[in-house]
Amino acid sequence: MKSRGGYNILLAGKPDPHVTVMPMPKKLYLPLKSQRFAFTDICVSHGEQINKGDTLAKDPNNYEIPLLAPLSGTIDLHSIEGHIVLENTGTLYDHKDDHAGITNKDRQHIVEEMGAGGDKRLKLLSLGAWQFFRDAHDTLKLPDPLGTPQAIIVSTLALEPFLARGDVQLQNRLLQFTRGLEHLQSLLEYQPIYLVLPKIASGFADRVRQQIRGYAWAKIIEIPLKYSLNHPSILARSLGLKSADGPVWSIRTEGVLAVDRALTLEKPCTVRLVSVAGPGVALPTHIKTMTGYPIEAIRKLCTGNEPVRMITGGMLTGETIGDDVMGLETECLGVTVLKEHTEREFLGFMRPGSDRESYAPCFLSVVRTKFREPLNTAVRGEGRPCISCNFCEEVCPARIMPHLIHKYLYGDLLEEADQARVDLCVQCGLCSFVCPSKIELRQQFSDALEQIAEEKEQIRLEEVRQQKLREEEEQRKSVQENG
Repeated sequence: MKSRGGYNILLAGKPDPHVTVMPMPKKLYLPLKSQRFAFTDICVSHGEQINKGDTLAKDPNNYEIPLLAPLSGTIDLHSIEGHIVLENTGTLYDHKDDHAGITNKDRQHIVEEMGAGGDKRLKLLSLGAWQFFRDAHDTLKLPDPLGTPQAIIVSTLALEPFLARGDVQLQNRLLQFTRGLEHLQSLLEYQPIYLVLPKIASGFADRVRQQIRGYAWAKIIEIPLKYSLNHPSILARSLGLKSADGPVWSIRTEGVLAVDRALTLEKPCTVRLVSVAGPGVALPTHIKTMTGYPIEAIRKLCTGNEPVRMITGGMLTGETIGDDVMGLETECLGVTVLKEHTEREFLGFMRPGSDRESYAPCFLSVVRTKFREPLNTAVRGEGRPCISCNFCEEVCPARIMPHLIHKYLYGDLLEEADQARVDLCVQCGLCSFVCPSKIELRQQFSDALEQIAEEKEQIRLEEVRQQKLREEEEQRKSVQENG
C-alpha cells in the first residue's frame, strides 16, 4: 500500500507493556457524554439496585447504543451532574439476559429478516461491543449495526502518543483476537477484511502473521510506524474504498477482543485497557479498569503533587478532562498527563533547542541521537504568521495543503478552502504539531468544516423552501384555471 506523509513523534512518557489491575472502587462515576455518544435516555431510577451488565442509559441518536453497568450497585442520579453514580459496588454478577434491552419480538423479527448474522449484530449492540466500531470515512459516526459494509478495516496499531497499544492489548489474547476476526467474518457475505499490521520484523508480529495467513478472507496490510498512517480514513482511501460504494467499518484491537467477548462468552464489554502516560506520570503504564473509574484515583496513583493537565485520548487529538468530569468516559483508551506550565518563553523560537525535538532541522537537537522530549503545556514564544515552510504539507497523510487552506481561511475565503478539500482533513493534528509558527491548524480546520456544513445546510433548506413556494404557486394557478 502506497502512503505519504506521517511522522514518528518521539515524546517522553511512553507506557511500558506492563498492565496494572486497578483496585475495586467504592463508587463509579459514569459520564453521560463521550466524544461520539450522548446517553440522554436514562433507563434506571434513583436508588435502584442493578447488576453488572444492566443497561443504565442509551443514546437515542446512535442506534440506542447502551451505557452498561461495569459492576453491581445502587444508582444515584442526583449527586453529580452529567453522571450516573454507582454506589455500594462490588457484587460481581454477570447479567443473566444476554440481550439486555431487546425484546424477544425484536429478536424474532431480526432473525427472520437477517438470520443468525442479524442476531449476532444485536448481541454486539446490546452487550456494548458495537461502540468500538466506526465508519472509516467519518470516524465520528457509528455505522448501522444492521447495515452492510463494503469492507472491514481492522487495525492493530495505535501510533498516536499516548494510547493503549495493540501489542499490549494482544498479550496472551491472540486466540481471542483471531476468534474475534472469525466472528467478524461471519457477519459478512463476500466482503473482505483488511488486517493492518506494523511493517516491522519482530517475533510477536510474525506470530500474528502466521496465525492469520490461513484466513483467505483476511488481507494483511503492512504500514510503517508513522503517525497517522493508521487512521481509518487514510487507510480506506489508500485501499481504494470510496464512500460512494457504501460504508467501511473500522475497528481496532480492543474492539475485536470485545466482539469475541460478546459473541463467544455472551458477556457485557465493560472492562477497559487504558494507558496512563505522558511526562507528568511517574511510572507510565497500562491499567486494567472500567468505565466510570474515578479520575481522582488515577491522578493519585500515577502522579505526584505537581499540578498536571489530564487529557482523555492521545497527545494530539485528546481533550482536556475538565473539573466537572469525575470518571473515565466509555470511549477512553488513554489518559495523557502533562505537567502544567503555562508561562510563555520569551522569544522561545530563537532558543537553540538542544533539548527540544522538532520536525524542523533548525535546532541543536539535530546533532543529538534520537531522544524523547518531556513535553509540557508551555507555549514556546509567540504565535506568528504562516512562513510557508511546507512542513505541514510534508507530514499530512491526507495529501492536502494545510498552509494554503489556512491562508484561505485567514482571508475569510471559505469557498476556496472548501475547493482545496479541507473536507479531507482527518483531524490528526500533525500539521499543528510540526508548525514552527504554532498555528492551531487542526482547530481552525475543524471550525471551518462546521461552518461549511452549516452554510450548505442553510443553502439546502433555502432550496427546499423555494421548491415548496414554486409548488404552491403552481397549485394555486392550477386551481384558478380549473375554477
